[in-house]
Amino acid sequence: MNEIKDFDALREAMALNAEQPEGPARNARAEQLLVEAEKLNIPLAVIEALGHQLKAYNYSSEKDRMFVPFARLLRMWDERPEDFDEYEVHTLHWVFKWMTAGMLDQPHIPLASIEKWLGEMEHRYRLAGHSERAVRGAEFSVAAHVGDLPRAERAYAAWLAADRDSMADCHACELHSQGWWQAERGADAEALDLWRPVLEGEFTCAHEPHTVLASSLGPLLRLGRLDEARAHHLRGFRLVRPMESMRGAYGDHVEFCALTGNEARGLELLAERPAYFTDSGQPRSQMDFMAAVALLMDRLTGLGMGAQSVPGPAGRAWTARELAVHAREEALSLSARFDARNGTSYVGEDVRARMAQVPLVDRLPLGVRASGIPAPRRAPVESVYTPDTAGQQADAPGDLSALLAEARRMSNGLLPHAMEAWAAVSRAAEGAELSVADQAEIVDHKAMEGGPEGITLFERAAELYAEAGDPGEALAARARAAYARALEGDIDAALDAVSEPYEEVLALYSDEGTGVRQAAAVLMGRARILMRQVEETGTDRSLAAAENAVRELLALVDGHAGDDVRLASRGAEAQAMLGELATRAGDLEGAAELFTWATDAFVAAGLPWFAVEYEARLAGLAHHLGDIAGAERALRGALEHGGAYLEAAGHAQLNLQLAEILGARDEVGEAADHALEAAHWADEAGEGPTLGAWARHLLGGFLLRQGRWAEAAEVLESALPDLGAETHGDGAVVQTLWWLADCLGELGEHRESAERRLKAAEIARHWPEQQDHATLAHLAAESLGQAGLPAEADQAYERAGDLWRSLGNVHGLVRALRARAWLALRTEAGLAGARRRMSDAVRECAEALSEAEDLESREQLGAELAHTHRQFGDLLARSATEDAEDGAIEAAFEEALAQMRKAIAVFSSLGEEGLHGRTGAELAAGWLEADLSRPGEAAARARGVLRAYGGSAGESDAETVRARRAEAEQMLQLMEEQEAEAE
Repeated sequence: MNEIKDFDALREAMALNAEQPEGPARNARAEQLLVEAEKLNIPLAVIEALGHQLKAYNYSSEKDRMFVPFARLLRMWDERPEDFDEYEVHTLHWVFKWMTAGMLDQPHIPLASIEKWLGEMEHRYRLAGHSERAVRGAEFSVAAHVGDLPRAERAYAAWLAADRDSMADCHACELHSQGWWQAERGADAEALDLWRPVLEGEFTCAHEPHTVLASSLGPLLRLGRLDEARAHHLRGFRLVRPMESMRGAYGDHVEFCALTGNEARGLELLAERPAYFTDSGQPRSQMDFMAAVALLMDRLTGLGMGAQSVPGPAGRAWTARELAVHAREEALSLSARFDARNGTSYVGEDVRARMAQVPLVDRLPLGVRASGIPAPRRAPVESVYTPDTAGQQADAPGDLSALLAEARRMSNGLLPHAMEAWAAVSRAAEGAELSVADQAEIVDHKAMEGGPEGITLFERAAELYAEAGDPGEALAARARAAYARALEGDIDAALDAVSEPYEEVLALYSDEGTGVRQAAAVLMGRARILMRQVEETGTDRSLAAAENAVRELLALVDGHAGDDVRLASRGAEAQAMLGELATRAGDLEGAAELFTWATDAFVAAGLPWFAVEYEARLAGLAHHLGDIAGAERALRGALEHGGAYLEAAGHAQLNLQLAEILGARDEVGEAADHALEAAHWADEAGEGPTLGAWARHLLGGFLLRQGRWAEAAEVLESALPDLGAETHGDGAVVQTLWWLADCLGELGEHRESAERRLKAAEIARHWPEQQDHATLAHLAAESLGQAGLPAEADQAYERAGDLWRSLGNVHGLVRALRARAWLALRTEAGLAGARRRMSDAVRECAEALSEAEDLESREQLGAELAHTHRQFGDLLARSATEDAEDGAIEAAFEEALAQMRKAIAVFSSLGEEGLHGRTGAELAAGWLEADLSRPGEAAARARGVLRAYGGSAGESDAETVRARRAEAEQMLQLMEEQEAEAE
């Protein structure tokens, strides 16, 4: 550490330290700076250093240390108030409020001391002539904390009634406290109304909207405003994540995860801030944080994950069950200390209520991944089969009979989960006396579960059906056995096995020895086998054989379905088979029509869940045929018809496809909703790194297009670890980095934006087409310049300029040179370097203009040249520093004016397209002439601008016209006054 030699150096060091991240390192530096200040023997230096130290403590986890420097400041004020300048007097009174709040946070400080301090604050504020507003606000905080509700209400009313003055908290902080109180009293909607100006950015400060976003999560969930709650979590957590002093708000986000089915996300939050478990400088925020931890751990334990390894206090490993006990004990121990100090039970009751909360929604998808931490296991999606007796051993014949009746009802209706019903029958039937027919059904359905025993079980079922006197079902079971062989890959054996049942069932049906349902089952088995043969061989012969088999099945069931959903299902599946065959034959339009018939038939039969597979196929065909509306209809139908029975992967794929269609049509709001669903279901399906990453990539882009920068940044950052060139293509990686950089730039995080753009540029560097590489290098340079890194920005612009030159893109090259010229004023290159680069930009543009052959290119290059002259003039004018000699300033202005004249001439040559550029340059030239004491020439330029806008302007440029006229009128008035004075 360099020794501080004077007061200016001390102030510079304190300003630099204030920009550092919150935490012990910044606090330690503040302590060192106080030591250095004391060496200067300047009272004000010590006062300012104490104030800097106090602020560092307040915005950190060591809030308990701020009382000592404040006591010293107060003693210095009482002894020698003349040592304080106006700003430090204001600061001294301002931090009285911090002391009151800080004492409340420390249970070892007696309540009587706090009340005494409140009186001292009121006395000193009155002497200083300040309003009671801050005092009554502090009184409200004390009363609300101890649970003295009548006093809190009185103080709240007095606080709002008192005049706002320089001691009042900022609007954002006041609105946060007011909204918090409304939420505490159960008025969630009123709280959100109070917070709206902060949430919308009208009022902000160092800790707002950070805490308002966190405090709003519970009210939004309770009101069912889930989309807003999700957005506030993503946006708010991004703000509190880097700030050590915001443990309370951080705990609100942990609590939100516990209440919305995002336990894995909650664990990730805990892993990011291990010190929050043990930092003891602010016991109240530690208590609140541990209550949120206990809530999360209880939730995990309740989901059967009590043995799950979780992040916890350093020094040992923790399971969810162990951490739940520890966190609860810590939260209750701290609350007991507060209650003992306060003489009430209010804090403890509040902590217990917080830990006893139940989830407000089962699962609220957030769109972000929980890296490396498994999601809790949840119950499967809704099932239509949930009888109380399922899976239990039947105690009496009547129980088994009921299970059989239920299983038959479900299988006859082709209802989802019918196989679960038959599994329950099978378990209940062990050791029971059954008829041969019942045994046949049980074995038949056990065979349908698949597996290596399927063929043998189907054949056993066939024997039992035959023994029971049902030859038709026996043949159907044999056909199912044959199809099972096909599924194992032995098509020839399957065809041999099905040939005899096929011939026999047709003969039996013609003799009325069996029904159409059994005959259709055999014909369907044969058709399915032939379709498998088509998949394997694809020959014309196999196609023809399969088509004949399918059409034979259709002829059999035609007109026989009636209310028989099984026969209706056979007919619908046969239509879908014809659709598959048409696809293979290249008749895509015919295939789409057949799939449409099939899906309509399934829905009409009351079997919408069977339509989903074919609606997905139809969507793909429609998209291929350019029928985007048809693809959208099919996808929406599939999602609607799949409902609770669709597998997680199916939900992910269908939502993802629909999101892409809607996004291409610029319906980004709904597209984002479906991308969010896709990300959620991909994670549920265990496909987070593949489908999930792509869904997050899309979701981030959709959020960015809506201007939701913070949400988009969170989602895109969570997508990046899983996006890879091999799985998703390096184009997706570059695009995600590009979008993320745009978001970070909008959020003011320019250094981080530059890092992402440079990383994307490095990937694009290896592409054959270098346009993206050049663009990204240029954008990275912009970010570096905005981040206050001129030397690095200059290097990036130089790289971009070389790329633009290699691409023959004069516009990009000229803009890079102009940017480097402006940067030169902030680097060692100085004014000479700036002149050289701007001159290079003029030359490059002029040469390209002289060689341009078509009118459009000449107009575009002309506009670029005019803007370059204009910027050259601005640069020269701004380079004239106030402390330069008069002759040097005059020379710079003359040179700048010459560039403005050139800009005006080129803009004028562009006609109407160059009007606004010309008038802007005319006004800039007019101000230069005013500075050169030529009011007549300046006035003439102003009149010229007013004449140029004599007609009406279109709506698109009305604002520009108004601004130009206003500036011209101002200039004209000033110049006419100067001319009058001169006369």
